[in-house]
Amino acid sequence: MLILRTKLTDLPYYTKQNLGLALGKNKDALDYWIKKLIKNQALIPLIKGLYVSSYYLDLIKAKGKTEDYLEYLAGVVRSPSYLSLEYALSKYGLIPEAVFAITSITTKSTRSYQSALTSFYYRNLKTELFIGFIEKKFEKQTIKIAMPAKALFDYLYLKKFSSLAEMKSYLLSDGRINWAVLNKSDRKEFSKYTRLSASKKMLEIDKILKINNLQ
Repeated sequence: MLILRTKLTDLPYYTKQNLGLALGKNKDALDYWIKKLIKNQALIPLIKGLYVSSYYLDLIKAKGKTEDYLEYLAGVVRSPSYLSLEYALSKYGLIPEAVFAITSITTKSTRSYQSALTSFYYRNLKTELFIGFIEKKFEKQTIKIAMPAKALFDYLYLKKFSSLAEMKSYLLSDGRINWAVLNKSDRKEFSKYTRLSASKKMLEIDKILKINNLQ
């Protein structure tokens, strides 16, 4: 077991090919070992053909970096993508709710994946709007996360409203958005994205926010 632990602590995630090399197995023998390791909880499946080593996860937990690790994995499970929407809004304090599923924006189709570690949700935006994120480091890897204004833009852009009245009510009270988190620069950024989107809904939202001194 010690030898196995040593072999499966090198990488933050494993593909079937990586596992074959690490374990020195191939074809049917590899499939057998993957099933065995999953059963013994040494491997945790993320999506088909993508696995996390529980031994590596233990090392990350010991460093207190589990949240960063899950954020990094979100970018691996579906790429290109960046953290945004409810997850980023909660992280920045723009909404009061704690969000445990990891939400991201991608240029690929909308998808969701459930694993033993967490749930990953991805919403699609056109390539022109795949901007407004920063990069932070996790170990030697990179995590992409939307800046506050872009996370809010993404959320409102994808949110459906049945009427103008509902939209106003959501923005000003029902949505419980903490507008005080956004500084002057953030507000300018938000307006920039609304103009870039050329979305009538987003331009109306920007107008409502400015009228009510929230923008």
